[in-house]
Amino acid sequence: MKVLIPSALRSYAERGEVDADGDTLAALLIDLDRRYPGIRFRMIDEQGQIRPHIRFFFDGTQLRELSQPLRAGGELIIVQALSGG
Repeated sequence: MKVLIPSALRSYAERGEVDADGDTLAALLIDLDRRYPGIRFRMIDEQGQIRPHIRFFFDGTQLRELSQPLRAGGELIIVQALSGG
């Protein structure tokens, strides 16, 4: 499926749109990390939880759990909040 990568994570994928596979959000992120080592850790913490500044949207619906199922042919958008002063 198509995955849109935020600019802050493009140093891993080297582009804003990539393909990945997985029947759940967790499986898709593992596949992304296999293809682009280190990218998963930027989104998932040491306890296996979605980091507070990351949001995932699948076909327009926000995903809040890694176990949420995904269907083939959909689009996942990764959104990373930015902060500053």
